Order: sequence, then structure tokens, then C-alpha cells
Amino acid sequence: MSHTELLRLATAGSVDDGKSTLVGRLLYDTKSVLADQMDAVLRASVDRGMATPDLSLLVDGLRSERAQGITIDVAYRYFATPRRSFVLADTPGHVQYTRNTVTGASTAQLAVLLVDARKGVVAQTRRHAAVLALLGVPRLVLAVNKIDLVGFAESAFRLIAKDFMVHAIALGYAEADVTAIPVSALDGDNVVDRSARTPWYTGPTLLSFLETVPVAPDPHDAPFRFPVQYVIRPRTPEHADYRGYAGQIAAGTVAVGDDVVVLPAGRVSRVTRIDTMDGPLPRAGAGRSVTLLLSDDIDVGRGDVIVAGTPPRVADEWDTTVCWLAEHPLQAGVQVLVKHGTRTVRGTVTEIVSRFDEQALGTEDAPVSLQLNEIGRVRLLLAAPVAADDYVDSRRTGSLVLIDPSDGGTLAAGLVGAPLPSFDAVDQR
Repeated sequence: MSHTELLRLATAGSVDDGKSTLVGRLLYDTKSVLADQMDAVLRASVDRGMATPDLSLLVDGLRSERAQGITIDVAYRYFATPRRSFVLADTPGHVQYTRNTVTGASTAQLAVLLVDARKGVVAQTRRHAAVLALLGVPRLVLAVNKIDLVGFAESAFRLIAKDFMVHAIALGYAEADVTAIPVSALDGDNVVDRSARTPWYTGPTLLSFLETVPVAPDPHDAPFRFPVQYVIRPRTPEHADYRGYAGQIAAGTVAVGDDVVVLPAGRVSRVTRIDTMDGPLPRAGAGRSVTLLLSDDIDVGRGDVIVAGTPPRVADEWDTTVCWLAEHPLQAGVQVLVKHGTRTVRGTVTEIVSRFDEQALGTEDAPVSLQLNEIGRVRLLLAAPVAADDYVDSRRTGSLVLIDPSDGGTLAAGLVGAPLPSFDAVDQR
């Protein structure tokens, strides 16, 4: 399947909406399950007193998850069809694990958001939709699951789809960016095969939509960005003059002979060689781990960014949208470590500019604090300048993490320059 196009997707939704069962059904019906995996699921299902295999166990791999029947961590699964390859992140539904949803959706080109046909759009559905919108996930699939439990009623499906569309439009999505599909993950209706029990639905099945939906632009087309992870100096007789800068290309492409700039210092040089474990290359693109050699013996270290094309902004003060992930609240004046790419600097949250209310679709100016899972816009003052792009221009070089300097715990995920949504009147269709 190495020749097929790749789609990165994430699943999200409230507790017990059937995300893991849906993913298990996709894996099972696309014959992406190994025999020993299926045997383990059958044994676990029998132990739980079930007469049929619980396909959610194909995804819920942690022992504590299997015992409780819930998803706690982000589970990554890989499968393929003749038309496309997939990397799928199954994220948890509980409110306290919203931070894992941020992780799973951070690289997604599409998200499948599940709702229970009996419950419709609930608070956690709206929260996840807001997170997906802020993370820049360009397309959503609304999977109205458990449609069998409402008698395959078209009216129930249409009402939920309309309700969610109003919310999605308010978050900045166009109607063409959201596709609603009625499914039964347990029985497989409209997941891989079309269901005869929904004759009123004429759209695609979930799998056929995933196989044909246009994929977001490739990061190879963006300006070149290369965060330096490690400086290689072998200091052996045969490599006495070797000085290479190792890392993974975050965006764009680079070729031997290209002029580059090393930020934040702004030093100019030229690429003379691109080394890999498989030997030198004339050119390399986003996602490739390489070692770059430059024509000039300049001061380059871990945390610097080698760039070409339109340069990122270099500054020590940034307005950033953050999703607060810590149990204790965020207040202005807190000291943090700011990790951007391979660079980590000390910083201070000097101001909480606004807080986003994902339920009412509004903003509160100058809140006193941000609580767990709340989203807000903050101002960061850094101890040293950082070279970063706006998140809307580059996910990889426009995102950062706030870290607790006392224990190394993750405090927040941040999007550089990303504003909170502004809400005008929404057409309540």
C-alpha cells in the first residue's frame, strides 16, 4: 500500500457514543485485524459474558480501559484499502481526558465526531467541535451512531445533523466541510457497507467517504522549516571536519545548494549536503529525518531553526491561544517553560486576554483564570526570542507547549497567533 495516498484522521465524541466500536468495525470489516488480535478480543468478550465479539477491544488496549469499557489514552491504529492508507487516532470521551483529544487531533486532516442518536448533540460534542476548529482540522464527519436504537428514523438523524451544522458554522466551518452519516457501529450499518435499513439516506458510507475526501495540502508546499535537534561532530580522523545539524524537516523541502537562514540569530549560509541513514540525498521534504551540512562554520545549536523562503516571525512576546490541561487554574503572572519545536525557553504568562465559551459560542474578556480544559487567549513574555509561524500557516512550527518548571508536567497546548473565534449572528436553519 506504499503507493496509496495517506489520510490522518481522529475520532472524538462524548462518553459511550461508540467511538472504539466504530474504529473496531472499520478495522474488522477492512480485514485489518490479525488472527491473534481477534483471538484476544474473543477471549476478553467471553470473560465479560458477551455472546458476540466486542470490537471496541481492538482499540482499547490498556488493561484499565478493557476493565472499565472506556478509552483513556489516545489509541493509534493503521489500516489501508486499495484506494488509501489511514492513520487513525481514537481519542477519549471523558471531559477529564480532553487533553488527549488535543493530542490526537493535532495532526489530523479530518475528524469523525460521533453522537448518540438517542442523545443528540451534547456539551462534550460542542467542546470537541470547538477544539477541532481551533486546531484547524479542515473537515468533519458527524457520525450519528446507534441509529438502530431510534428505529432508523430519518427525522432523528436530520434533527441532529441540523443542530450540529448550526454549531459548526458558528465555529467557522462551511457546510461543505461537514458531512453527516447515520451509522450503527455495532451492526455495521453504513460503516463499510451501505445499509438497507436506511433507504432514505443516499450519501456515502463512512469508509467510502474517507477513501475519496480530498486531502489537505501537503506540508511540502510550505516554506522550509528545520528545527535543529542535535549537532553531530564525530571528531574522528576520517570525519575531522564533519559538522552536521540533525533533525526532522517540519515543513517544505530543501535541496543541496539552497540558501538558508539560521534563526533566531539570522545567520545566512548554504546547504552543501543532505545526509540520511540511507546515504546522501539531493533533496528532502517534510517528515524526513536528515542531517544538513552548511557551507559556513557558523554557530548553530539545538533549538535553532534553519529556514528558507518566507521567514517566520522572531519575537520574545507572543499572543497565543491555549487549551489549559492542568488540574490547577492558570492565572496571570505564572512562570512556565515554553517548548516550541526543539527549543525550550523560560516565559511568563503576563495576561489572560480572553476565555472562549464553547457551549454558548462567545468570549469573556480579561477573565481571572482558565480552568482545566478551558480555552483562552494569553500573552507570553519569553526570556529569549523564538522563531515561529502563525498556526494557521504551519501547524508544526505554529504550535507550542507550556510546561511546569517545577516538575516538568504539561500545562497547556498553545497555538501561536491563532485568535479565538468571533461569532456573528448564525442562521438557525
